Amino acid sequence: MDDIDSLRRILHQNRVFAVVGLSADWFRPSYFAAKYMQEHGYRVIPVNPRYAGRSVLGERCYASLREIADKVDLVDVFRKTEDVMPVAEDAIAIGAKVLWQQLGVRNEAAAAKARAAGLETVMDHCVKIEHGRLFGGLNWVGVNTRVISAKRPRLLAY
Repeated sequence: MDDIDSLRRILHQNRVFAVVGLSADWFRPSYFAAKYMQEHGYRVIPVNPRYAGRSVLGERCYASLREIADKVDLVDVFRKTEDVMPVAEDAIAIGAKVLWQQLGVRNEAAAAKARAAGLETVMDHCVKIEHGRLFGGLNWVGVNTRVISAKRPRLLAY
């Protein structure tokens, strides 16, 4: 899924994200993206064995997706491409709706397995960048989105 309507719908309908590989370091891309999504009304659940049991961005961090008791809509993967398959299997096991692989992450086999189990999949896209591009956030920091329109997006996330 990488067409505008699908990405906009996914970001509008799915409000609880589990971010696998979320770092507690403020300067890491995973932290920056997760903080942005929190500030725009999404719940972000950190998943990183290094910080398990600690608080990251005000939420308890888990060692794996399977430890999360709450319902997760979208699993955002900040891991190397070769590490995605076990995450996809866990996303299927917990009943997530979307497997989202971040920029530079493109595991076709994991995506195919997730799709076969009924999950939507996105590869090689950043949730923060796509949210900003599709809901008007990028132009606030001077980024040219190359999208010129007098119309508001059909679906607003907030």
